[in-house]
Amino acid sequence: MWIDSHCHLNHPKIAELGTPETLAKAANENGVDGMLTISSRIVDEFPEILAIARKIPNVWCTIGTHPHEAGKPDELAVTQDQLVALAKSDPKIIGIGETGLDYFYKHSSPEDQDKSFRKHIRACIESNLPMVVHARDADEDIIRTIQEEGKGSNLTGVMHCFSSGRAMAEAALELGFYISFSGILTFKSATELQDIAKTVPLDRVLVETDAPYLAPVPHRGKTNQPAYVSETGKFLAQLHQTNEETIAKHCKNNFFKLFKRAQNTPL
Repeated sequence: MWIDSHCHLNHPKIAELGTPETLAKAANENGVDGMLTISSRIVDEFPEILAIARKIPNVWCTIGTHPHEAGKPDELAVTQDQLVALAKSDPKIIGIGETGLDYFYKHSSPEDQDKSFRKHIRACIESNLPMVVHARDADEDIIRTIQEEGKGSNLTGVMHCFSSGRAMAEAALELGFYISFSGILTFKSATELQDIAKTVPLDRVLVETDAPYLAPVPHRGKTNQPAYVSETGKFLAQLHQTNEETIAKHCKNNFFKLFKRAQNTPL
């Protein structure tokens, strides 16, 4: 029924709950048909990510450099041509990212983040794959960069773990992007985000866990896992005053509309 559009099945924290195989099985038993496990580093993490995706039905992956890692010399050294070649190398790779800008932590300089982000955007356009965007305290620069690099192209993608303001949501939708909501949506303090979620068209929404982070209510405070994505979906259904099945159908259809390379295997 559900698709977890963003998780980290290789993360050491989530390994405390089980292997990628057992986590996928638990998710399947909770109505989750598939999940997208995300690359944060190309050089020393992506091979592990791809190996996980290859082993498990309806687990797909991305390739990319998280903005926190953008300043690392080995990640900076990856060229656009290399990124495109890797992205095209296996059908289980269905998107590029997560990439973007994070001015909250600034683990990498804004200049290095900008170089990396633009490289990823150009690789998406060249490979015809969607982009997974990480945004924190950098909304204006993210939209401006996407507009500059993507003008006149086929660029599309998703604003992952959306927690920005209404202006960012409207700009992203105008650009043809999708908006993915995480467990943050279920938090009592997230009233502004909830108001925004009510206005996002159902043909442009996705749900995610960002596991092992941001477990939704009623699991808040626990290590997150893909099996919990349904809780965010149920909450989104309440906000839209519709039923769980309707939201699940929209989220699943939207996932395969965006990530066209993903092949859904009956489980």
